Amino acid sequence: MSENQSSDPLIIAGKAYNSRLIVGTGKYASYQQNADAARAAGAEIVTVALRRVNLSDKSQEILSDFVKPTEFTYLPNTAGCYTADESVRTLRLAREAGGWNLVKLEVLADQKTLYPNMPETLKAAEALIKDGFEVMVYCSDDPVYSRLLEEAGCCAIMPLGSLIGSGLGIMNPVNIRLIVEAARVPVIVDAGVGTASDAAIAMELGCDGVLMNTAIAAAKDPVRMARAMKHAVIAGREAYLAGRMPKKKYADPSSPLGGLI
Repeated sequence: MSENQSSDPLIIAGKAYNSRLIVGTGKYASYQQNADAARAAGAEIVTVALRRVNLSDKSQEILSDFVKPTEFTYLPNTAGCYTADESVRTLRLAREAGGWNLVKLEVLADQKTLYPNMPETLKAAEALIKDGFEVMVYCSDDPVYSRLLEEAGCCAIMPLGSLIGSGLGIMNPVNIRLIVEAARVPVIVDAGVGTASDAAIAMELGCDGVLMNTAIAAAKDPVRMARAMKHAVIAGREAYLAGRMPKKKYADPSSPLGGLI
């Protein structure tokens, strides 16, 4: 068995992935550092903000020369979009340009919080799914909207742990757990992870994966943090599958008390 637990794959839109850690492609000091971190994370999927990343201007450094599409699955996202129409148009253009069908939808409410606009998100998801896209969707930690997005046909639900880029960790573990318990598609915590323990907590709650960008890119040593995140996701998943011991109010000795001298 590999370190990424290949006997326990993450299935998204019918495709199996060994790694449950998805990483971004923004905020790094260079594309080379981004590529080194993605490899250290053991990631197989990388998100690409279509409106912010150079994919075609050969006069400048281009992401795909470093984070190669032959090595990673590109997941185009709609970061920077604030309406359903804008998001749908962006992803339709992406499909025409690169043939991408698996996409990450995010429709933001405002620039200060980058919180998802859930009515617009649902509207966009419905339009994209009708158009044949496989939609992984960034959403609030709202169990009701999560259910509606799944019913609309989204292939993965991606509730925020906390605000994008905040590093605050999992602020509402109860809601995340409610979403996990109700979902029949993968639940992937997206946004707010700051360090390895946050990733482990998300996985211990039963999430199927974690998506992060700033937690790695903004670390003092991004490549080392990427490696830490890889181990945290694996450990959290293993702990969840193992089933933790119950919490108790009083001590319970590890060694039996009977037969003491």
